[in-house]
Amino acid sequence: MSIGGLFLLTKVLIVEDDQEIVGLLEKFLLTEGYEVIVASDFAGALSATSALSPDLVLLDIVLGTEDGRDVFREIRLISDVPTIFLTGRGLESERIAGLKMGADDYIVKPFSLGEVSARIESVLRRSTSSGASRDVETPNLRFGELEINESTHEVKLTGSLLELTSKEFSLLVFLASSPRQVFSRDQLLQHVWSSSSDWQNEATVTEHIRRLRTKIEVDPDRPLWIRTVRGVGYRFEPGAIAANSPASDAARDAT
Repeated sequence: MSIGGLFLLTKVLIVEDDQEIVGLLEKFLLTEGYEVIVASDFAGALSATSALSPDLVLLDIVLGTEDGRDVFREIRLISDVPTIFLTGRGLESERIAGLKMGADDYIVKPFSLGEVSARIESVLRRSTSSGASRDVETPNLRFGELEINESTHEVKLTGSLLELTSKEFSLLVFLASSPRQVFSRDQLLQHVWSSSSDWQNEATVTEHIRRLRTKIEVDPDRPLWIRTVRGVGYRFEPGAIAANSPASDAARDAT
């Protein structure tokens, strides 16, 4: 990728405790032109994800006495980074379970390096494709100063472009597409994450709502766009238009 004229390598985080496999993958991915980060346990994986912002994670399901699926659940609380499970468990039911958790792909050991390369490329393409085919300049959801453009994957508030992760964007689009309709955390897991509370912690939804509010609300502690309906879930409130306008800010400052 290129930012400000600088070429940046795509960063792949390998979370694996088998040093032979780590060495094999690291050497191969380096020759493929990737920057490689390595972690061998729960703490290392979370630290690397938070501090180094990898573009993709290869995550072994069995990390000694630790469960890679628990690592994945925690990663999802802080990042939407595309993740591919590595596992020696080849049963179809277990592959399906991993995908239902929200993993982007599933590679069964033993694997060929060519397969790893192909699957990484496929997942990265899916995660970055815009899918724009209609008039990309026209926001398809507009609520006063809040504009959501699904074609360009952009959100603007009072004309300023907001930096949202892919999951934050998907969550906002889903809620805003059904104004005032209340959705439970489990429903949001199903529709936005293609998962369920059986496979993924509902805290994932809570954390993404919190992060989204910090970006679109005037006062995240008193949200106006995304309301909490106690004991039920969340809803998007189109009536927040006036309350979030610059005029309302001036009125609030004057009181």
